[in-house]
Amino acid sequence: MKQPTMQNTMRGFMGKYSNKIPHEGELTKRIEDVTAKVPSVSYLTLAIASMALSAGIAAFTQKRSLANFVGLWVPSFMLIGIYNKLVKLEGHDSIDHANVH
Repeated sequence: MKQPTMQNTMRGFMGKYSNKIPHEGELTKRIEDVTAKVPSVSYLTLAIASMALSAGIAAFTQKRSLANFVGLWVPSFMLIGIYNKLVKLEGHDSIDHANVH
């Protein structure tokens, strides 16, 4: 039996999926519409506030696990902020925009 080469595998993959056009779901579009209205600085403010709150809890109480828990919110707020910024810059799928205009 003949072994498939990388070129044949890629050619088959591209042929199989190149005709399918991806679209965002309606729920995703609604979420993007709502999150695009939130100022980007809000997420940065939440991240900085989480850092300050975590440091305060660690410095003034003996609740280290609570301080760590609050400190773990920071990357989540930053990631949501990045998503928010991308939604504002790119909007929905560029394919969806191309079909509307």
